[in-house]
Amino acid sequence: MSSSSVDLGHQVASSQEWLAARKALLAKEKEWTRMRDELSRMRRELPWERVEKNYVFEGPEGKVTLAELFGEKSQLVIYHFMFGPSWEQGCPSCSMVADGFDGAMVHVADRDVMLMAVSRATLPEIEAFRKRMGWKFKWVSSNGNDFNHDYHVSFTKEEVEKGSMYYNYAINPFPSEEGPGVSVFYKDESGEVFHTYSTFARGGEPLIGAYAYLDLAPKGRNEEGLSFPMAWVRHHDRYAGAPVTKASCCAGDHA
Repeated sequence: MSSSSVDLGHQVASSQEWLAARKALLAKEKEWTRMRDELSRMRRELPWERVEKNYVFEGPEGKVTLAELFGEKSQLVIYHFMFGPSWEQGCPSCSMVADGFDGAMVHVADRDVMLMAVSRATLPEIEAFRKRMGWKFKWVSSNGNDFNHDYHVSFTKEEVEKGSMYYNYAINPFPSEEGPGVSVFYKDESGEVFHTYSTFARGGEPLIGAYAYLDLAPKGRNEEGLSFPMAWVRHHDRYAGAPVTKASCCAGDHA
C-alpha cells in the first residue's frame, strides 16, 4: 500500500488496493455473520426452566404478575435496568440501551414479543425518570419481590461489602448493588411461564444501537484511556452537563 498517511496514522491506498483489502475483510464479516446465526440457533435450543415463584410487580396500572407482563404475547424480553431504590436517576449506560426501546417495540411486537424493563427502584422513582427521558416503553418495579435477586442482577448489602457477587454465571467482584442484564421468558397456552435465557455484562451489548454505528466509524468507540469503557456515556439530556456519578453508572466492562 502507499506510504502516504492521514490524521489517524492510516495508510492511503489506491482504489484497487482498497478493494482488495475490503474483500478480505468481507470474508471475515461473512464468517462472523454465519457464526452469529449459529449462536442464535443454539440459544433457541437451550432447555427451559419452569418459573415456580409467583412474582408480583408494581406497574402504572397497579399490581401485575410475571405472567401478566406478557400481555397478549407468548414471549417476554426483560431488560434489567440498573436503577436501585433511592437512586437519584437510572444508570446512564442502561439509559443508552433504553433509548432504542420505543422504536423497537412495534417491530418486536409483530413477532409475538413483549419488550420491557424491570428495576428495583420504586414505581414513583421510575415514572419520574421515565418522564424526564421521554420514554414510552413498559417499565415496572420489582421493589419488594425477589425477582432481581433470583435473576442475579441485584445484590445484598453483605454481598456488596464482601465485594463478591454471583454475576454472569460466576462469583465476581462488582462495583454496584445493581447489575445490567437481559432475561427472556415464554408463556405456553396453559399460562405456564418458562425462563429460556439470560445474559449479562457484555452479553447485552448487541442492544446498544449507538455502538453499532461507532463500530463502523474510523475511531471506533474511542474509549481507550477512559477509567472504564463507558465512562463517556451520559443521559441523552446531559451531554453538556453533569458527569457520571458512582451511584448511577454501570462502572465498567464485566465480560
